[in-house]
Amino acid sequence: GTPYVWGGTTPAGFDCSGFVQYVYAQNGIGITRTTYTQWDNDGTYVSRANLQPGDLVYFGTGSAPSHVGLYVGGGMMIHSPRTGDVIKYTTIDSGYYASRFMGGKRIVR
Repeated sequence: GTPYVWGGTTPAGFDCSGFVQYVYAQNGIGITRTTYTQWDNDGTYVSRANLQPGDLVYFGTGSAPSHVGLYVGGGMMIHSPRTGDVIKYTTIDSGYYASRFMGGKRIVR
């Protein structure tokens, strides 16, 4: 039920990159703040076929991602989708996300 808040980085409200940054921080792992910097700087790239729970999954069009979620396995992610919505589980295989999947990143300690 935690709401999407643009620029949000706390349990009072998260945007997509603030949410995954917070989850990693709660597990003692620091990552950068924005979807773009996470994509460019954090972790190693992982193909869709090799995703594991805990990997970051990125979506967008063109060369820059516009959304990130946390892969939980079974083709599902947990994410903070958009204004007016709340953190929730969503399949990465839905038409919207499947057509915009850019790749995954694995963050290791």
